[in-house]
Amino acid sequence: MKILPVIMSGGSGTRLWPLSTPERPKQFHALATHNTMIQETALRLSGPEFLSPVIICGESHHALATVQLEAINLSPQAVVLEPFARNTAAVAAVAALIGMEVDPEALVLLVPADHVISKPESFRAAMRRASLVADDRIITFGIQPTAPETGFGYIERDEQLTDGVYGIRRFLEKPNFETAQAYVNDGGYAWNAGIFLFSPKIMLEEIAAYEPAVLKASRDALERGVNNGKTRLLDPESFMLCPSISIDYAVMERTKRAATVPCDIGWADVGGFSELWRLGAKDGSGNHAQGSAILIDARNCLVRADGPPVAVIGLDDIMVVSTPSGIVVAPIARAQDVKLAAEAAKKLQIEQRALPAELAGLVEMN
Repeated sequence: MKILPVIMSGGSGTRLWPLSTPERPKQFHALATHNTMIQETALRLSGPEFLSPVIICGESHHALATVQLEAINLSPQAVVLEPFARNTAAVAAVAALIGMEVDPEALVLLVPADHVISKPESFRAAMRRASLVADDRIITFGIQPTAPETGFGYIERDEQLTDGVYGIRRFLEKPNFETAQAYVNDGGYAWNAGIFLFSPKIMLEEIAAYEPAVLKASRDALERGVNNGKTRLLDPESFMLCPSISIDYAVMERTKRAATVPCDIGWADVGGFSELWRLGAKDGSGNHAQGSAILIDARNCLVRADGPPVAVIGLDDIMVVSTPSGIVVAPIARAQDVKLAAEAAKKLQIEQRALPAELAGLVEMN
């Protein structure tokens, strides 16, 4: 079994603002280990059964992705640059087209760059199970729920196809707490991790059947783009015509060739600071701190200080994140609202750029 890892490196940097920004989203930060998330992703997908990876990222992140992979002595065989985002159906189409070029017999593993997988051997075992049906199925990996999580979509499995591999009865949107609890109690549901294993031929057939406009625009963008050795810049005019739709909506929820592998791989998508606090190493008072952090009489706090020292005194269950891009202070329970602050900060920056220089200076001073 040969697998071509295709690493999706997108993201707008709103859920972990101000640590993560559009210019440097979370996959380019070291959050769970001393390596950045894209480095960890590439390292876990290296070895005898893996071909050199393909990276698909935004044009503005080309240098970041290249430099960070070079830092771990890993050279991707291709870096595909999107002039703008067109959602994951387009990414899957480009991944399958590149897969046909590299090795039509290899399976493509389409995986986000910004997920934590703390049990890589379990992940590889799940891939081996999935490969047994990949000649005629598109497999998505379902994460065994550890709690009634309302922030993820779910997969309800159907009949067993082979050991540990199931058909898919339906995909479900993010549920409320009561529904999520029912899914966990049932045992036949898994979190949708957005990780896929497929034959490039099968994926192209299914996209052609259900979203031919996505396939045509993606193929045109790849063929008409700039090919500079390992770097492939998609043609903007062709790519602009691609419908913006997820691979779940475009194919997985409609195809008869979907399958799922429920697995326990130590997965987390680090979708907010509460998740970062949960995953991080803590002191005896439950605090997770990085940088110049000072904690006095504080419990269960998250503090990241990228710059001057940050002191937290006599507070519990709060987060303080200080970077050159901004500062956020909030209860950890409100971590999902950080994206509101990111949007407000972006609006403020736009408004300040629109002011005459002398007025902008007054706004900043006040």
